[in-house]
Amino acid sequence: MTQQLPSLLLQNAVDEFAKLPGIGQKTALRLVLNQLRRTDEEVAAFTEALNRLKAEVCYCKVCHNISDTEVCGICSDTKRDKATVCVVENIQDVMSIENTQQYNGLYHVLGGVISPIDGIGPADLQIDSLVERVAEGNISEVIMALSSTMEGDTTVFYIQRRLEHYNVKITAIAKGISVGDELEYTDEITLGRAILNRIELNK
Repeated sequence: MTQQLPSLLLQNAVDEFAKLPGIGQKTALRLVLNQLRRTDEEVAAFTEALNRLKAEVCYCKVCHNISDTEVCGICSDTKRDKATVCVVENIQDVMSIENTQQYNGLYHVLGGVISPIDGIGPADLQIDSLVERVAEGNISEVIMALSSTMEGDTTVFYIQRRLEHYNVKITAIAKGISVGDELEYTDEITLGRAILNRIELNK
């Protein structure tokens, strides 16, 4: 049963916070009440951070990772292995893999996985741009680091077919990650070992 709040303004704020993933009405109420207890300067700084995030953040034109500049820090880092590209579903997966400190190559963020039931097809993902990167001939290995789900496996198979005419090794992270698990919720040690022990798909 939804709690009746004494203020419409309070209710509206709670409703907006409750739209965030993983936030219910009770948690939303605690967050809103916390904001009310903060100073005007603190609330203004919080609001400005969100406004600037929405207005100024961009996506890397190379790998589609989130960035403050046209090309992200990973793609522009001269110390990274430019011949290896790790294909991931989303930005959170980049962060998870980076936290393992076991990978020094580049990334390619698809923006999702193929899921007909959700109306997501290959054209809705950043697959064509991945093929273009491989076609340039500077990449020797593509690591498929997608979740071990039916949708993830379908996406891996589709990309593998798209890349089969190019001289590039295609590997997948080892199955230390349980079937059905989302990559971003996998612990860093397991994920790091899965990357190091990846298997070749197109021998």
